[in-house]
Amino acid sequence: MSLVWGTSFILIKKGLTVFSSDELGSVRITIACLSLLPFALKNIKQVAPEKWKYIVTSGIFGNLFPAFLFAYAETKLASGLAGVLNSLTALFTLIIGAIFFQQKITGFRLAGILIGIAGTAILIWGGASRETGASHASFGIYIVVATLMYGLSLNLIKHRLQGIPALTLASVALLSVGPLAFVYLCTTSFFYKLAHVPGAYEALFYIALLAVFSTAIGLVLYNRLIHLTNTVFASSSTYLMPIVALLWGVLDGEQILFMHYMGMLVILAGVLMVNRSR
Repeated sequence: MSLVWGTSFILIKKGLTVFSSDELGSVRITIACLSLLPFALKNIKQVAPEKWKYIVTSGIFGNLFPAFLFAYAETKLASGLAGVLNSLTALFTLIIGAIFFQQKITGFRLAGILIGIAGTAILIWGGASRETGASHASFGIYIVVATLMYGLSLNLIKHRLQGIPALTLASVALLSVGPLAFVYLCTTSFFYKLAHVPGAYEALFYIALLAVFSTAIGLVLYNRLIHLTNTVFASSSTYLMPIVALLWGVLDGEQILFMHYMGMLVILAGVLMVNRSR
């Protein structure tokens, strides 16, 4: 799962070479929805009516909004740094779990949260001043918001949607937001670009890989992991994900500054403390 999700950030970057961030976000969710549509239609009747409000909320905050936020952030932010900031999911998972779902926060975990926040500040603002306009690191704030949404969705899956099979949950969650994404897609220039802009089909291929593997299949795997373990353990996939994302970024010629590496190490130290303490 870390390999699949760690690769998603470079795929977003490749898709943005032709399409705008809102086009990429909407087509990503549309394709992901279509890829799991047969399973959603087959199993939709298994979902109890009282669960739908949580499924729709999870679909919006765990899939729809983050797809747009990550794409917009990567219009200015290096894909490797986007992957590192995604590590904050583990911290927000614990914070939201404590506030809304009575999950315990020890003093050690609180220290880990504060360290992770400090690392985020280093990563977002520490590198921006080194090269004026080079990193546009302040766009990392959009990813911080997206990881906050991931934390909410993850807790809903664990505490309100237990008992629903992972494939069913992923498919119906995407079905709840897929039509909205497609309607919005029709208001953009996506189809015009697909027909007239050179390289559009190649960019669409990268987005399709992103949608099928990172969004659809990745969501099924993640839901399964949450049901088998706990929210903090599931979010610990963020350990390997930044490494994969950074490697792809470096291979693609991205420049990572010293302060970015420092911020990454501080964030991961905070995440390690959050996940290892009891």
